[in-house]
Amino acid sequence: MSEPIAIDDPDDPRLAAYRAVRERDLVGRQGRFIVEGEVTLRMLFSARARFAAESVLLAPERWPAFADLFRESGPPVYLAGRDVMSAVAGFPIHRGVLAVGLRGEEPAPGALIPPAPAPALVVGLVGLTNHDNVGGLFRNAAAFGADAVWLDAATCDPLYRKAIRVSAGAALTVPFARAASGAALLDLAERHALAPLALTPGGGETLDALEPPARTLLLLGTEGPGLPDALMARARRVRIAMAPGFDSLNVATAGAIALHHLTGRRLGGGAACEGR
Repeated sequence: MSEPIAIDDPDDPRLAAYRAVRERDLVGRQGRFIVEGEVTLRMLFSARARFAAESVLLAPERWPAFADLFRESGPPVYLAGRDVMSAVAGFPIHRGVLAVGLRGEEPAPGALIPPAPAPALVVGLVGLTNHDNVGGLFRNAAAFGADAVWLDAATCDPLYRKAIRVSAGAALTVPFARAASGAALLDLAERHALAPLALTPGGGETLDALEPPARTLLLLGTEGPGLPDALMARARRVRIAMAPGFDSLNVATAGAIALHHLTGRRLGGGAACEGR
């Protein structure tokens, strides 16, 4: 096991990738991203992770809990007091756990799913700019066994620090790729024999009456405006039945209900619920 490296100077160049976390989250960090917290760090080092770690930065008291993760060939692990970590990151580090991940090359959307006629389920996100919702939908996609998430150009980055945290690390394991627009997502669905389902309160049929297609693209739009009419015109419009006088759900909640219906028979079994 490689030994951690103690750092007591916030200007140490080895911590450059951690500098001004919040500001650089918004403008990018040259093919890198930040992971924060125990759950997500362990996910980054799990066999399911799709990304590699460049380095890890821990408060010294957190090292014993993570020593089992690191091997001789692993990335460097830096130990710095919380005052140093906070000075580098630009905000108070309460968890004492940060890491830098490497994005690598983004895959082509079609490479992420089984070829027809094998069953496939893809979650398509159109215009979602709220990191909590994107993180929640990645967590749902992992929980219900979706093959991939496709995003349009307007949807926010699932590797934004908060989105990773809200996803409970699922953004590090669920395959995802971008297309230029919602229309491009539907073009991909046509090329790969995926039946497009548009989840909308104005759907002509209810989700509970739907026989899940073998190959599905589940389209989810931003809260409020929802999916554009031009996209819904090319998809099968489905709604979740609700009490009279109310037709609104948080998009991550609606996505979870839809994914449960689309995969429930295949997954079977139960699941434990745990707050994060």
